[in-house]
Amino acid sequence: MSEITERRLSLSAEDERNIFGENDNYIRKIEKSLHVEIIDRNGELRIIGDKEGANKASGILRELVQLSRRGSSIEEQSVDYAISLKEDDSKEDPSYKNNDNILVDIDRDVICHTISGKPIKPKTLGQKKYIDAIRNKMIVFGLGPAGTGKTYLAMAMAITAFQREEVSRIILTRPAIEAGEKLGFLPGDLQSKVDPYLRPLYDALYQIMGTENFIKNMEKGLIEVAPLAYMRGRTLDNAFIILDEAQNTTPAQMKMFLTRIGFGSKVIITGDATQKDLSPDVKSGLDIAQSVLKNIDDIGFCTLTSNDVVRHPLVQKIVKAYEDYEKKAANKQKTKNIKKLERH
Repeated sequence: MSEITERRLSLSAEDERNIFGENDNYIRKIEKSLHVEIIDRNGELRIIGDKEGANKASGILRELVQLSRRGSSIEEQSVDYAISLKEDDSKEDPSYKNNDNILVDIDRDVICHTISGKPIKPKTLGQKKYIDAIRNKMIVFGLGPAGTGKTYLAMAMAITAFQREEVSRIILTRPAIEAGEKLGFLPGDLQSKVDPYLRPLYDALYQIMGTENFIKNMEKGLIEVAPLAYMRGRTLDNAFIILDEAQNTTPAQMKMFLTRIGFGSKVIITGDATQKDLSPDVKSGLDIAQSVLKNIDDIGFCTLTSNDVVRHPLVQKIVKAYEDYEKKAANKQKTKNIKKLERH
C-alpha cells in the first residue's frame, strides 16, 4: 500500500478564487484525476494522497498560482492541460522534462492583443513549438485536428508581422472546391459565393485587427482574402501568406501555390488530414507535400494533437475518440492485409 503524504500550499484569497473555479470545479478535477484530497483551511491548502499523486497535485497548483499572479485568468483548458502534463512524465519534449514551470513559460509568449485588449498566446507545448517554427522558418505546415488553434495563431502572427512592417501585406487563401459546382446555383458574384469558405479567416481578422482597421487595409489592397484559384500566375513578394484547409488542395494546386512564393515572404499552410472534402479518388496536395518537402531546410512541419485542443473540453474528448477509432480501424486493416498475404 502506498504511503500517504501531505503537501501544503499557501495562497491569497484572489488566487484562490481564480484557481478553484466555479463551485470548486477545478479543484475537484485535480482531486479526481490524481486521486488526492485537497482541503482549504483559511488560505492554506492541504493536499493529501499517495506520494506521487500529492506531489503532482502540488506541482499543478503551484503552476496555477504562478499563472494567477501573472494576471492570467485560469480556464478549464489550463487545468486540463496541467493535469495531462503531470500524467505524461515525458511532457512530449525532452527539453521540458525537468521543467516545473512549463505553463508559465508558455504563458510568457504573448504574440499580440485583440482589439479588446485580450492577449493572444500559445496555451500548449504544441502551440508554442508551432509559434516558434513560424518565427524561425520561411514555410511552416501546421497540421492537426479542429480546435488546436492552427489558423487563429497563424493569423495572429500574420497581423503582428504586418503591424511591425515586417511584411507589406497579408494574403489569406483557401481552396473553395465547390465554387464551380454546387455553389454555382447560388445567387451573387464569385466573391459572395466563396465568402462562406473564408469566413473563419474574416472572423480572426475582425477580432484581432478590428472591423474598421481591417476594412481600411482591405480597401487599400494590403489585406487580401481570396480563393486559391486566384493565386495562379502571381508572384507573392514581401507578404505573409496563409493557406487554410490545405487538405482540400490537389497536388497540382499545392505545387502551384508553393511556387508563387517570392522574396521577403513567409508562408503558413494549415490543414487537417482527417477532414478532406476531396473525392475519394483524388490525392490530397497536403499529404504529397509532407512526403516531398520533409527534408528541405527552412520548411517546418508542426503536428498538433488532441492534447493541443483549446476549445471546449468536450471537443478534446471528441477529437481523441476519433483518433482512437481511426487508429483501431487502421490496425484492424493492417492485420487483415497481413493475414491475406500469409494465405497467398
